[in-house]
Formats: sequence, structure tokens, C-alpha cells
Amino acid sequence: MWKYILKRVLLSVVILFFVAFIIYALMRALPTSYVEAMARQKSMQPGSKSYEEWMAQLAASYNLDKGIIPGFLGWLGSMLRGEFGDSWKWTIPVVDEFNKTVWLSFIMGAVSFFFEIIIAIPLGVIAATKQYSKTDYAVSVIALAGISLPTFFFASLLKLVFSVKLGWFDLYGLVGRNYNQLNAWGQFLDKAHHLVLPIIVLVVVSMGSLMRYTRTNMLEVLNADYIRTARAKGLSEKKVIYKHAFRNTLIPIVTIVGGSLPGLFAGALITETLFSIPGIGFASYQSMVAGDIPFEMFYLMFLAVLTLLGNLLSDILYAVVDPRVRIS
Repeated sequence: MWKYILKRVLLSVVILFFVAFIIYALMRALPTSYVEAMARQKSMQPGSKSYEEWMAQLAASYNLDKGIIPGFLGWLGSMLRGEFGDSWKWTIPVVDEFNKTVWLSFIMGAVSFFFEIIIAIPLGVIAATKQYSKTDYAVSVIALAGISLPTFFFASLLKLVFSVKLGWFDLYGLVGRNYNQLNAWGQFLDKAHHLVLPIIVLVVVSMGSLMRYTRTNMLEVLNADYIRTARAKGLSEKKVIYKHAFRNTLIPIVTIVGGSLPGLFAGALITETLFSIPGIGFASYQSMVAGDIPFEMFYLMFLAVLTLLGNLLSDILYAVVDPRVRIS
């Protein structure tokens, strides 16, 4: 098992190196007008250095004055030392802005992921055990609706109904107008109230694919020979489904669950932007529009690390639930 994990870790490190190079190369290919605009903006401040001096400083700070290979190695060395630079958009260190926004996105992602799991997997199992019934058709319709609905359309629809028509929720923001007059518990409830609609959007648009995936794999397992053998031995249908069939259905589902790790920290760019929730997705969108290269490079590397960690977690969980992986 340890050899299996070590092999996966080493492979992830190699992949991360090449992903980092691709990210750096793409950023080097962006128009230099971003750097020029930042140098021009800083040079116009009272008592500031000249435009040429700012250009030279910014280019040296991000290794833009070197070739792509030396520049990449210099940037990678800075990243490994924990030197990520200052955000051009937020005018504070990149890590500080990241820490200010990522935990709100994590809370939203974790809550929506929890509800996605407890809703999608049971409904997928029920649909498979009652194939071609009204329940199966209803679950399939819900799943297809979740898969097909664009995030911006569903979010706008919820805002129209529950914010404009019914007035139950605010259209935008994380806190209400009377937030500062509330006690600690009231402030918590106020923030939770503002996160209801964004979390509903995240759950509905993401649970459809997991629901369909669970149903498909459950149907495949239920038609296996060992399930028919278990039934022939006189085992109860409940034990056949939830002890034998569902356990084997979990093997491919683990891959989906492990791959969802990046989503917990990556933020929901569209949802956070539509609801003006100051999470990491909203911050990355604002940085992207403003041409904040330091923040975007850090954010992209963060997503790359999360993706590789998610794949590594999937591989490890796959080996845990399937002994054949460990043996091979």
C-alpha cells in the first residue's frame, strides 16, 4: 500500500512541475499591456518613480526580463520559498487576499458538497432499485434538470422568485443593512441567511451528474452474477442491495468524490459573482478582469495542487475500497 501511495505522490510531483511550466508560459504569452498599465498607474501616484523604473521593477519581480526557461525557474524558486508577490488588484500580498476569501468559499463548498452527497447517492440507489418506475422517472428528470440548467439561469430564476417576488432574501451581498447592530449570533444567522440561495444553486447544478452516475453503476452491479447468487441463497433484498451491491457501487463513486476536493476550495466563480459573495471565486474573477497576474498565477497553481491532491485521494480511496488495487 505504501509503495502504491509513494508511486502516486512522485507521479503527482512530476505532473505539477509541467503544469506549473504551462501556467507560467501562458502568463508570459499574455499581452504586456497588463504590466505596462500597472507601471503607468503606479508612476502617476504622487512622489512615485518614473514609468520606466516601474516597468523594470515589475519585469524583474516576475522574471519577465529573462528568457522563458530562466524566468520559469526563477518564478518556481520564489513559489517554493513562499514568495508570491503583491496583488496588483487588491494592493496587498497575494496570500493575504487569498486567506481573506478562501474560507468563505470553503464553507459554501463543504455545505453544498454535504447536501449533494446525502441527496444524490440515496436517490441514485433508489432509482436503480426501482428501475422504470415512477420514482425512477422522477429522479431521472430531476438529475437531467440539474445537469442541463445553466448556473447563471438557475441563480437568476431563484433571485427573481425568492428575492424580487417574495422578498425572502437579499439580491446581493453577504450581510444585510442592519448587520453591525446585531449580536454575534445574529450576525452568524444573517450571513447564513444570505448564503441559502447560493448553496441551493451549487447543490442543484452539481448533484444531477452524481445522481445519474450512482444509478448507472448501481444498475450494473445489480445485474452481476454474484448478486443473483446472493438472492438465490435466500438473502433478504435489503441485505443484497445495501450490503453487497451498494458496497461495490461505492468503488467508482469514490473517484467522483475524491475529484470533488478542488471544488471545496476553488470557489464557485459564476455563483459568487452573481450573488456578490466575496469568496475566492469572486476575487479570482475580479483579478482576472483587472489583469492581476500575481494573484491569477497563485490561484491557478493552487487549483493545480488541489486537482492533483483530489486525484491522489481518489487513488488512495480506490485502493482502500478495492483490495484488487492493493494486490496488483
